[in-house]
Amino acid sequence: MFKTIDDLESGQRLLVRIDINAPVEDGVPQDNRRFARHAETLRELLADDHAVALLAHQGRPGRDTFVSLEGHADILADHLDRDVDFVADTYGEDALAAIDDLEGGELLVLENARMCDDELPEEEPEVKADTEFVETLAPEFDAYVNDAYSAAHRSHASLVGFPLVMDAYAGRVMETEYTANSSIQEREFDGTVTMALGGTKAEDLIPVIEQVDDTVDRFCLGGIVGELFLRADGHDVGYDVEGTDFFDEQWDEQQETIERILSEYADSLHLASDLAYDDDGERAEVDVEGLEKDTSYLDVGSDTAEKYADLARESEAVFVKGALGVFEDERFAHGTVSVLEAISETDCFSVVGGGDTSRAIEMYGLDEDDFGHVSIAGGAYVRALTGESLVAIEVLERTD
Repeated sequence: MFKTIDDLESGQRLLVRIDINAPVEDGVPQDNRRFARHAETLRELLADDHAVALLAHQGRPGRDTFVSLEGHADILADHLDRDVDFVADTYGEDALAAIDDLEGGELLVLENARMCDDELPEEEPEVKADTEFVETLAPEFDAYVNDAYSAAHRSHASLVGFPLVMDAYAGRVMETEYTANSSIQEREFDGTVTMALGGTKAEDLIPVIEQVDDTVDRFCLGGIVGELFLRADGHDVGYDVEGTDFFDEQWDEQQETIERILSEYADSLHLASDLAYDDDGERAEVDVEGLEKDTSYLDVGSDTAEKYADLARESEAVFVKGALGVFEDERFAHGTVSVLEAISETDCFSVVGGGDTSRAIEMYGLDEDDFGHVSIAGGAYVRALTGESLVAIEVLERTD
């Protein structure tokens, strides 16, 4: 196991890696629950008189979401209700000068780590530890703290290089996410275990079904992935129509695997019996039996939503990975929200995660305290469910 911030002495100069990668609209980052989660860690560190410089990333080079972290610093300041300094540099002279000026209880955001050539691509931790990025910043600090669980599957310099050359610790988000998300591999349940699987990528969900079959009794499928499985089951859905490009490429790549999973796990898989679509601005529904697809389906139907919710209510544990529909549009949130409401009404053990899926809890007035754990992770959450190792956690454990 790794060391945590409980093991830190007070009043140190800390380099802290967080993950505040956020939606971007017109070049402006938007607040999300990652800021609130990391703010809890930062509030604790600042109260212990640490001088904190933050490393984080936003987007990828070449994409519209690849922007400066200056706006992120403003969002963090709102969450912390205090000034947060920003420097438009990561490890150059301006950054080093700003770090040198840091005093206990102060917080500095360094520029987007992915604007540094050394950050990408993914390489072995030993290679990243030998970069100018790591060699320049590491001597400026007493210790490194990784709180970026949601990026822990990435072997980037800011995530895996520093723990090999300096004292390294896990932050609160890293600690709680790792414990909760690993539970499906480590915990035994006496009753029925249900998993709701949705979202857009079949290659993400197929290994989940295969790896956790010994623990999970039934899988409730929705979203684009659910429609691909319906196609494998002989229904006239799961392919692109005018205006979409979600299905055909994935079907070509995953058809054989999806059909095999459907055959091998037929008793465990629950597929939608009806689907919802946009009919001149209104939600409309149709049974999948005898259906001929001529429009996009944006949610599971009401009968399916009710069935999935009932399965969740009678379970000892429920895991959610991905949305069952386009919940950002209230008309097509019924499937996702019905399952979440059912979980919140029971005493079952639950973990909700997968990219932005957890946003639905806040959007639709549910109480996060009614869930065992609400994860802010996507790719790392999938890997935890399937028992795959997370490289950023491996290097933290090496330094314990």
